[in-house]
Amino acid sequence: MGTLYLRGKTWWIKYYHNGEMVRESSGSAKKMIAKELLAKREADIAYGRTPGVHFEKVLFKDLAEDFLRDYRINKKRSLARADLCVRKLKRSFGRDSVPAITTPRINQYIEMRMEEGAANATINRELSALKRMLNLGAEQTPPLVDRVPKIKMLQEDNVRTGFFEHDEFLGVRDALPDYLQGFVTFGYKYGWRFQEIAGLTWAQVDRDRWTARLEVGTTKNKAGRMVFLDPELIEIFKTQWKQRSKHINILPYVFPNRRHTGKIVEIRFAWKNALKEAGVSYKLFHDLRRTAVRNMVRAGVPENVAMRVSGHKTRAVFDRYNIVDERDLLMATELREKYLAKCCGHNLGTISGLEQNTQIGCGDGQNRNRSGL
Repeated sequence: MGTLYLRGKTWWIKYYHNGEMVRESSGSAKKMIAKELLAKREADIAYGRTPGVHFEKVLFKDLAEDFLRDYRINKKRSLARADLCVRKLKRSFGRDSVPAITTPRINQYIEMRMEEGAANATINRELSALKRMLNLGAEQTPPLVDRVPKIKMLQEDNVRTGFFEHDEFLGVRDALPDYLQGFVTFGYKYGWRFQEIAGLTWAQVDRDRWTARLEVGTTKNKAGRMVFLDPELIEIFKTQWKQRSKHINILPYVFPNRRHTGKIVEIRFAWKNALKEAGVSYKLFHDLRRTAVRNMVRAGVPENVAMRVSGHKTRAVFDRYNIVDERDLLMATELREKYLAKCCGHNLGTISGLEQNTQIGCGDGQNRNRSGL
């Protein structure tokens, strides 16, 4: 049974939860308000719920730290991205307690980020981080979050449009430093992700069969992968192996960085300069992945095999990467016409009644004009 008491001009309540005494200010000089607050707290305890005062003591920064800790424990590769999201969210919610993070407050945050020019996809990543924080808090024992507010995501354009034509790729590759040319060639031909190529070690390369593999659990979708190298890449790998023995510091990576001190981490500056020198409009390294998928499909590689090479686990994602351009559409028309010509001859015949209907249509138009219709 709780009690009420006066401290100065403000009424306070006192009650017990899990054997511990809890004191809480009603924030009011009216005894009735304190009495209602006490009744609410006692009802929460009676129904086995954690009293609201507990959640009011939990701050955004507590949820953020648990969120980042979860990334570190599970060794998620997107930790840097998660940390960036936390820093963006902290500007608006940094001093807030959990109950203050409501749907209206979240909508205000969305509006602020849109005014700053952030893309819908960027805002959605930040909202996803916030939602994950709140869900992690709700899953704790005892819970840190009473209820997760409704968070509505923004519509974003998932259509992939960036890809390289072959001459564009050759121009960019030739403009890159020597240590990156083999690196991007592998990406162009097999569509592996940047980190997958950068982290490729000689232990993952079979120099008898000339295959490269990714172990199960080391990729984004946790699936393993193996590819057979083509003649050009076999020569590139042979060159990389010879270059490896010329350095005092023997590294495990197939494509080490320029100084031969570790794996390749960042190529943004060299990539940007190569695009400029080659006269190619801005493209992402990830566009090599889209290009590899498109080229394999164009070459007639069965789509299930192409998915195994590139590492796409679901058909929906693969289809987004299998970009169709005007040349593909033109090719479809030409192939259809060749097929029909082979089966039926070049002229399929005149559609019955088409010419007559066209003439009738013209006459009807004249009649309608005369009748005022």
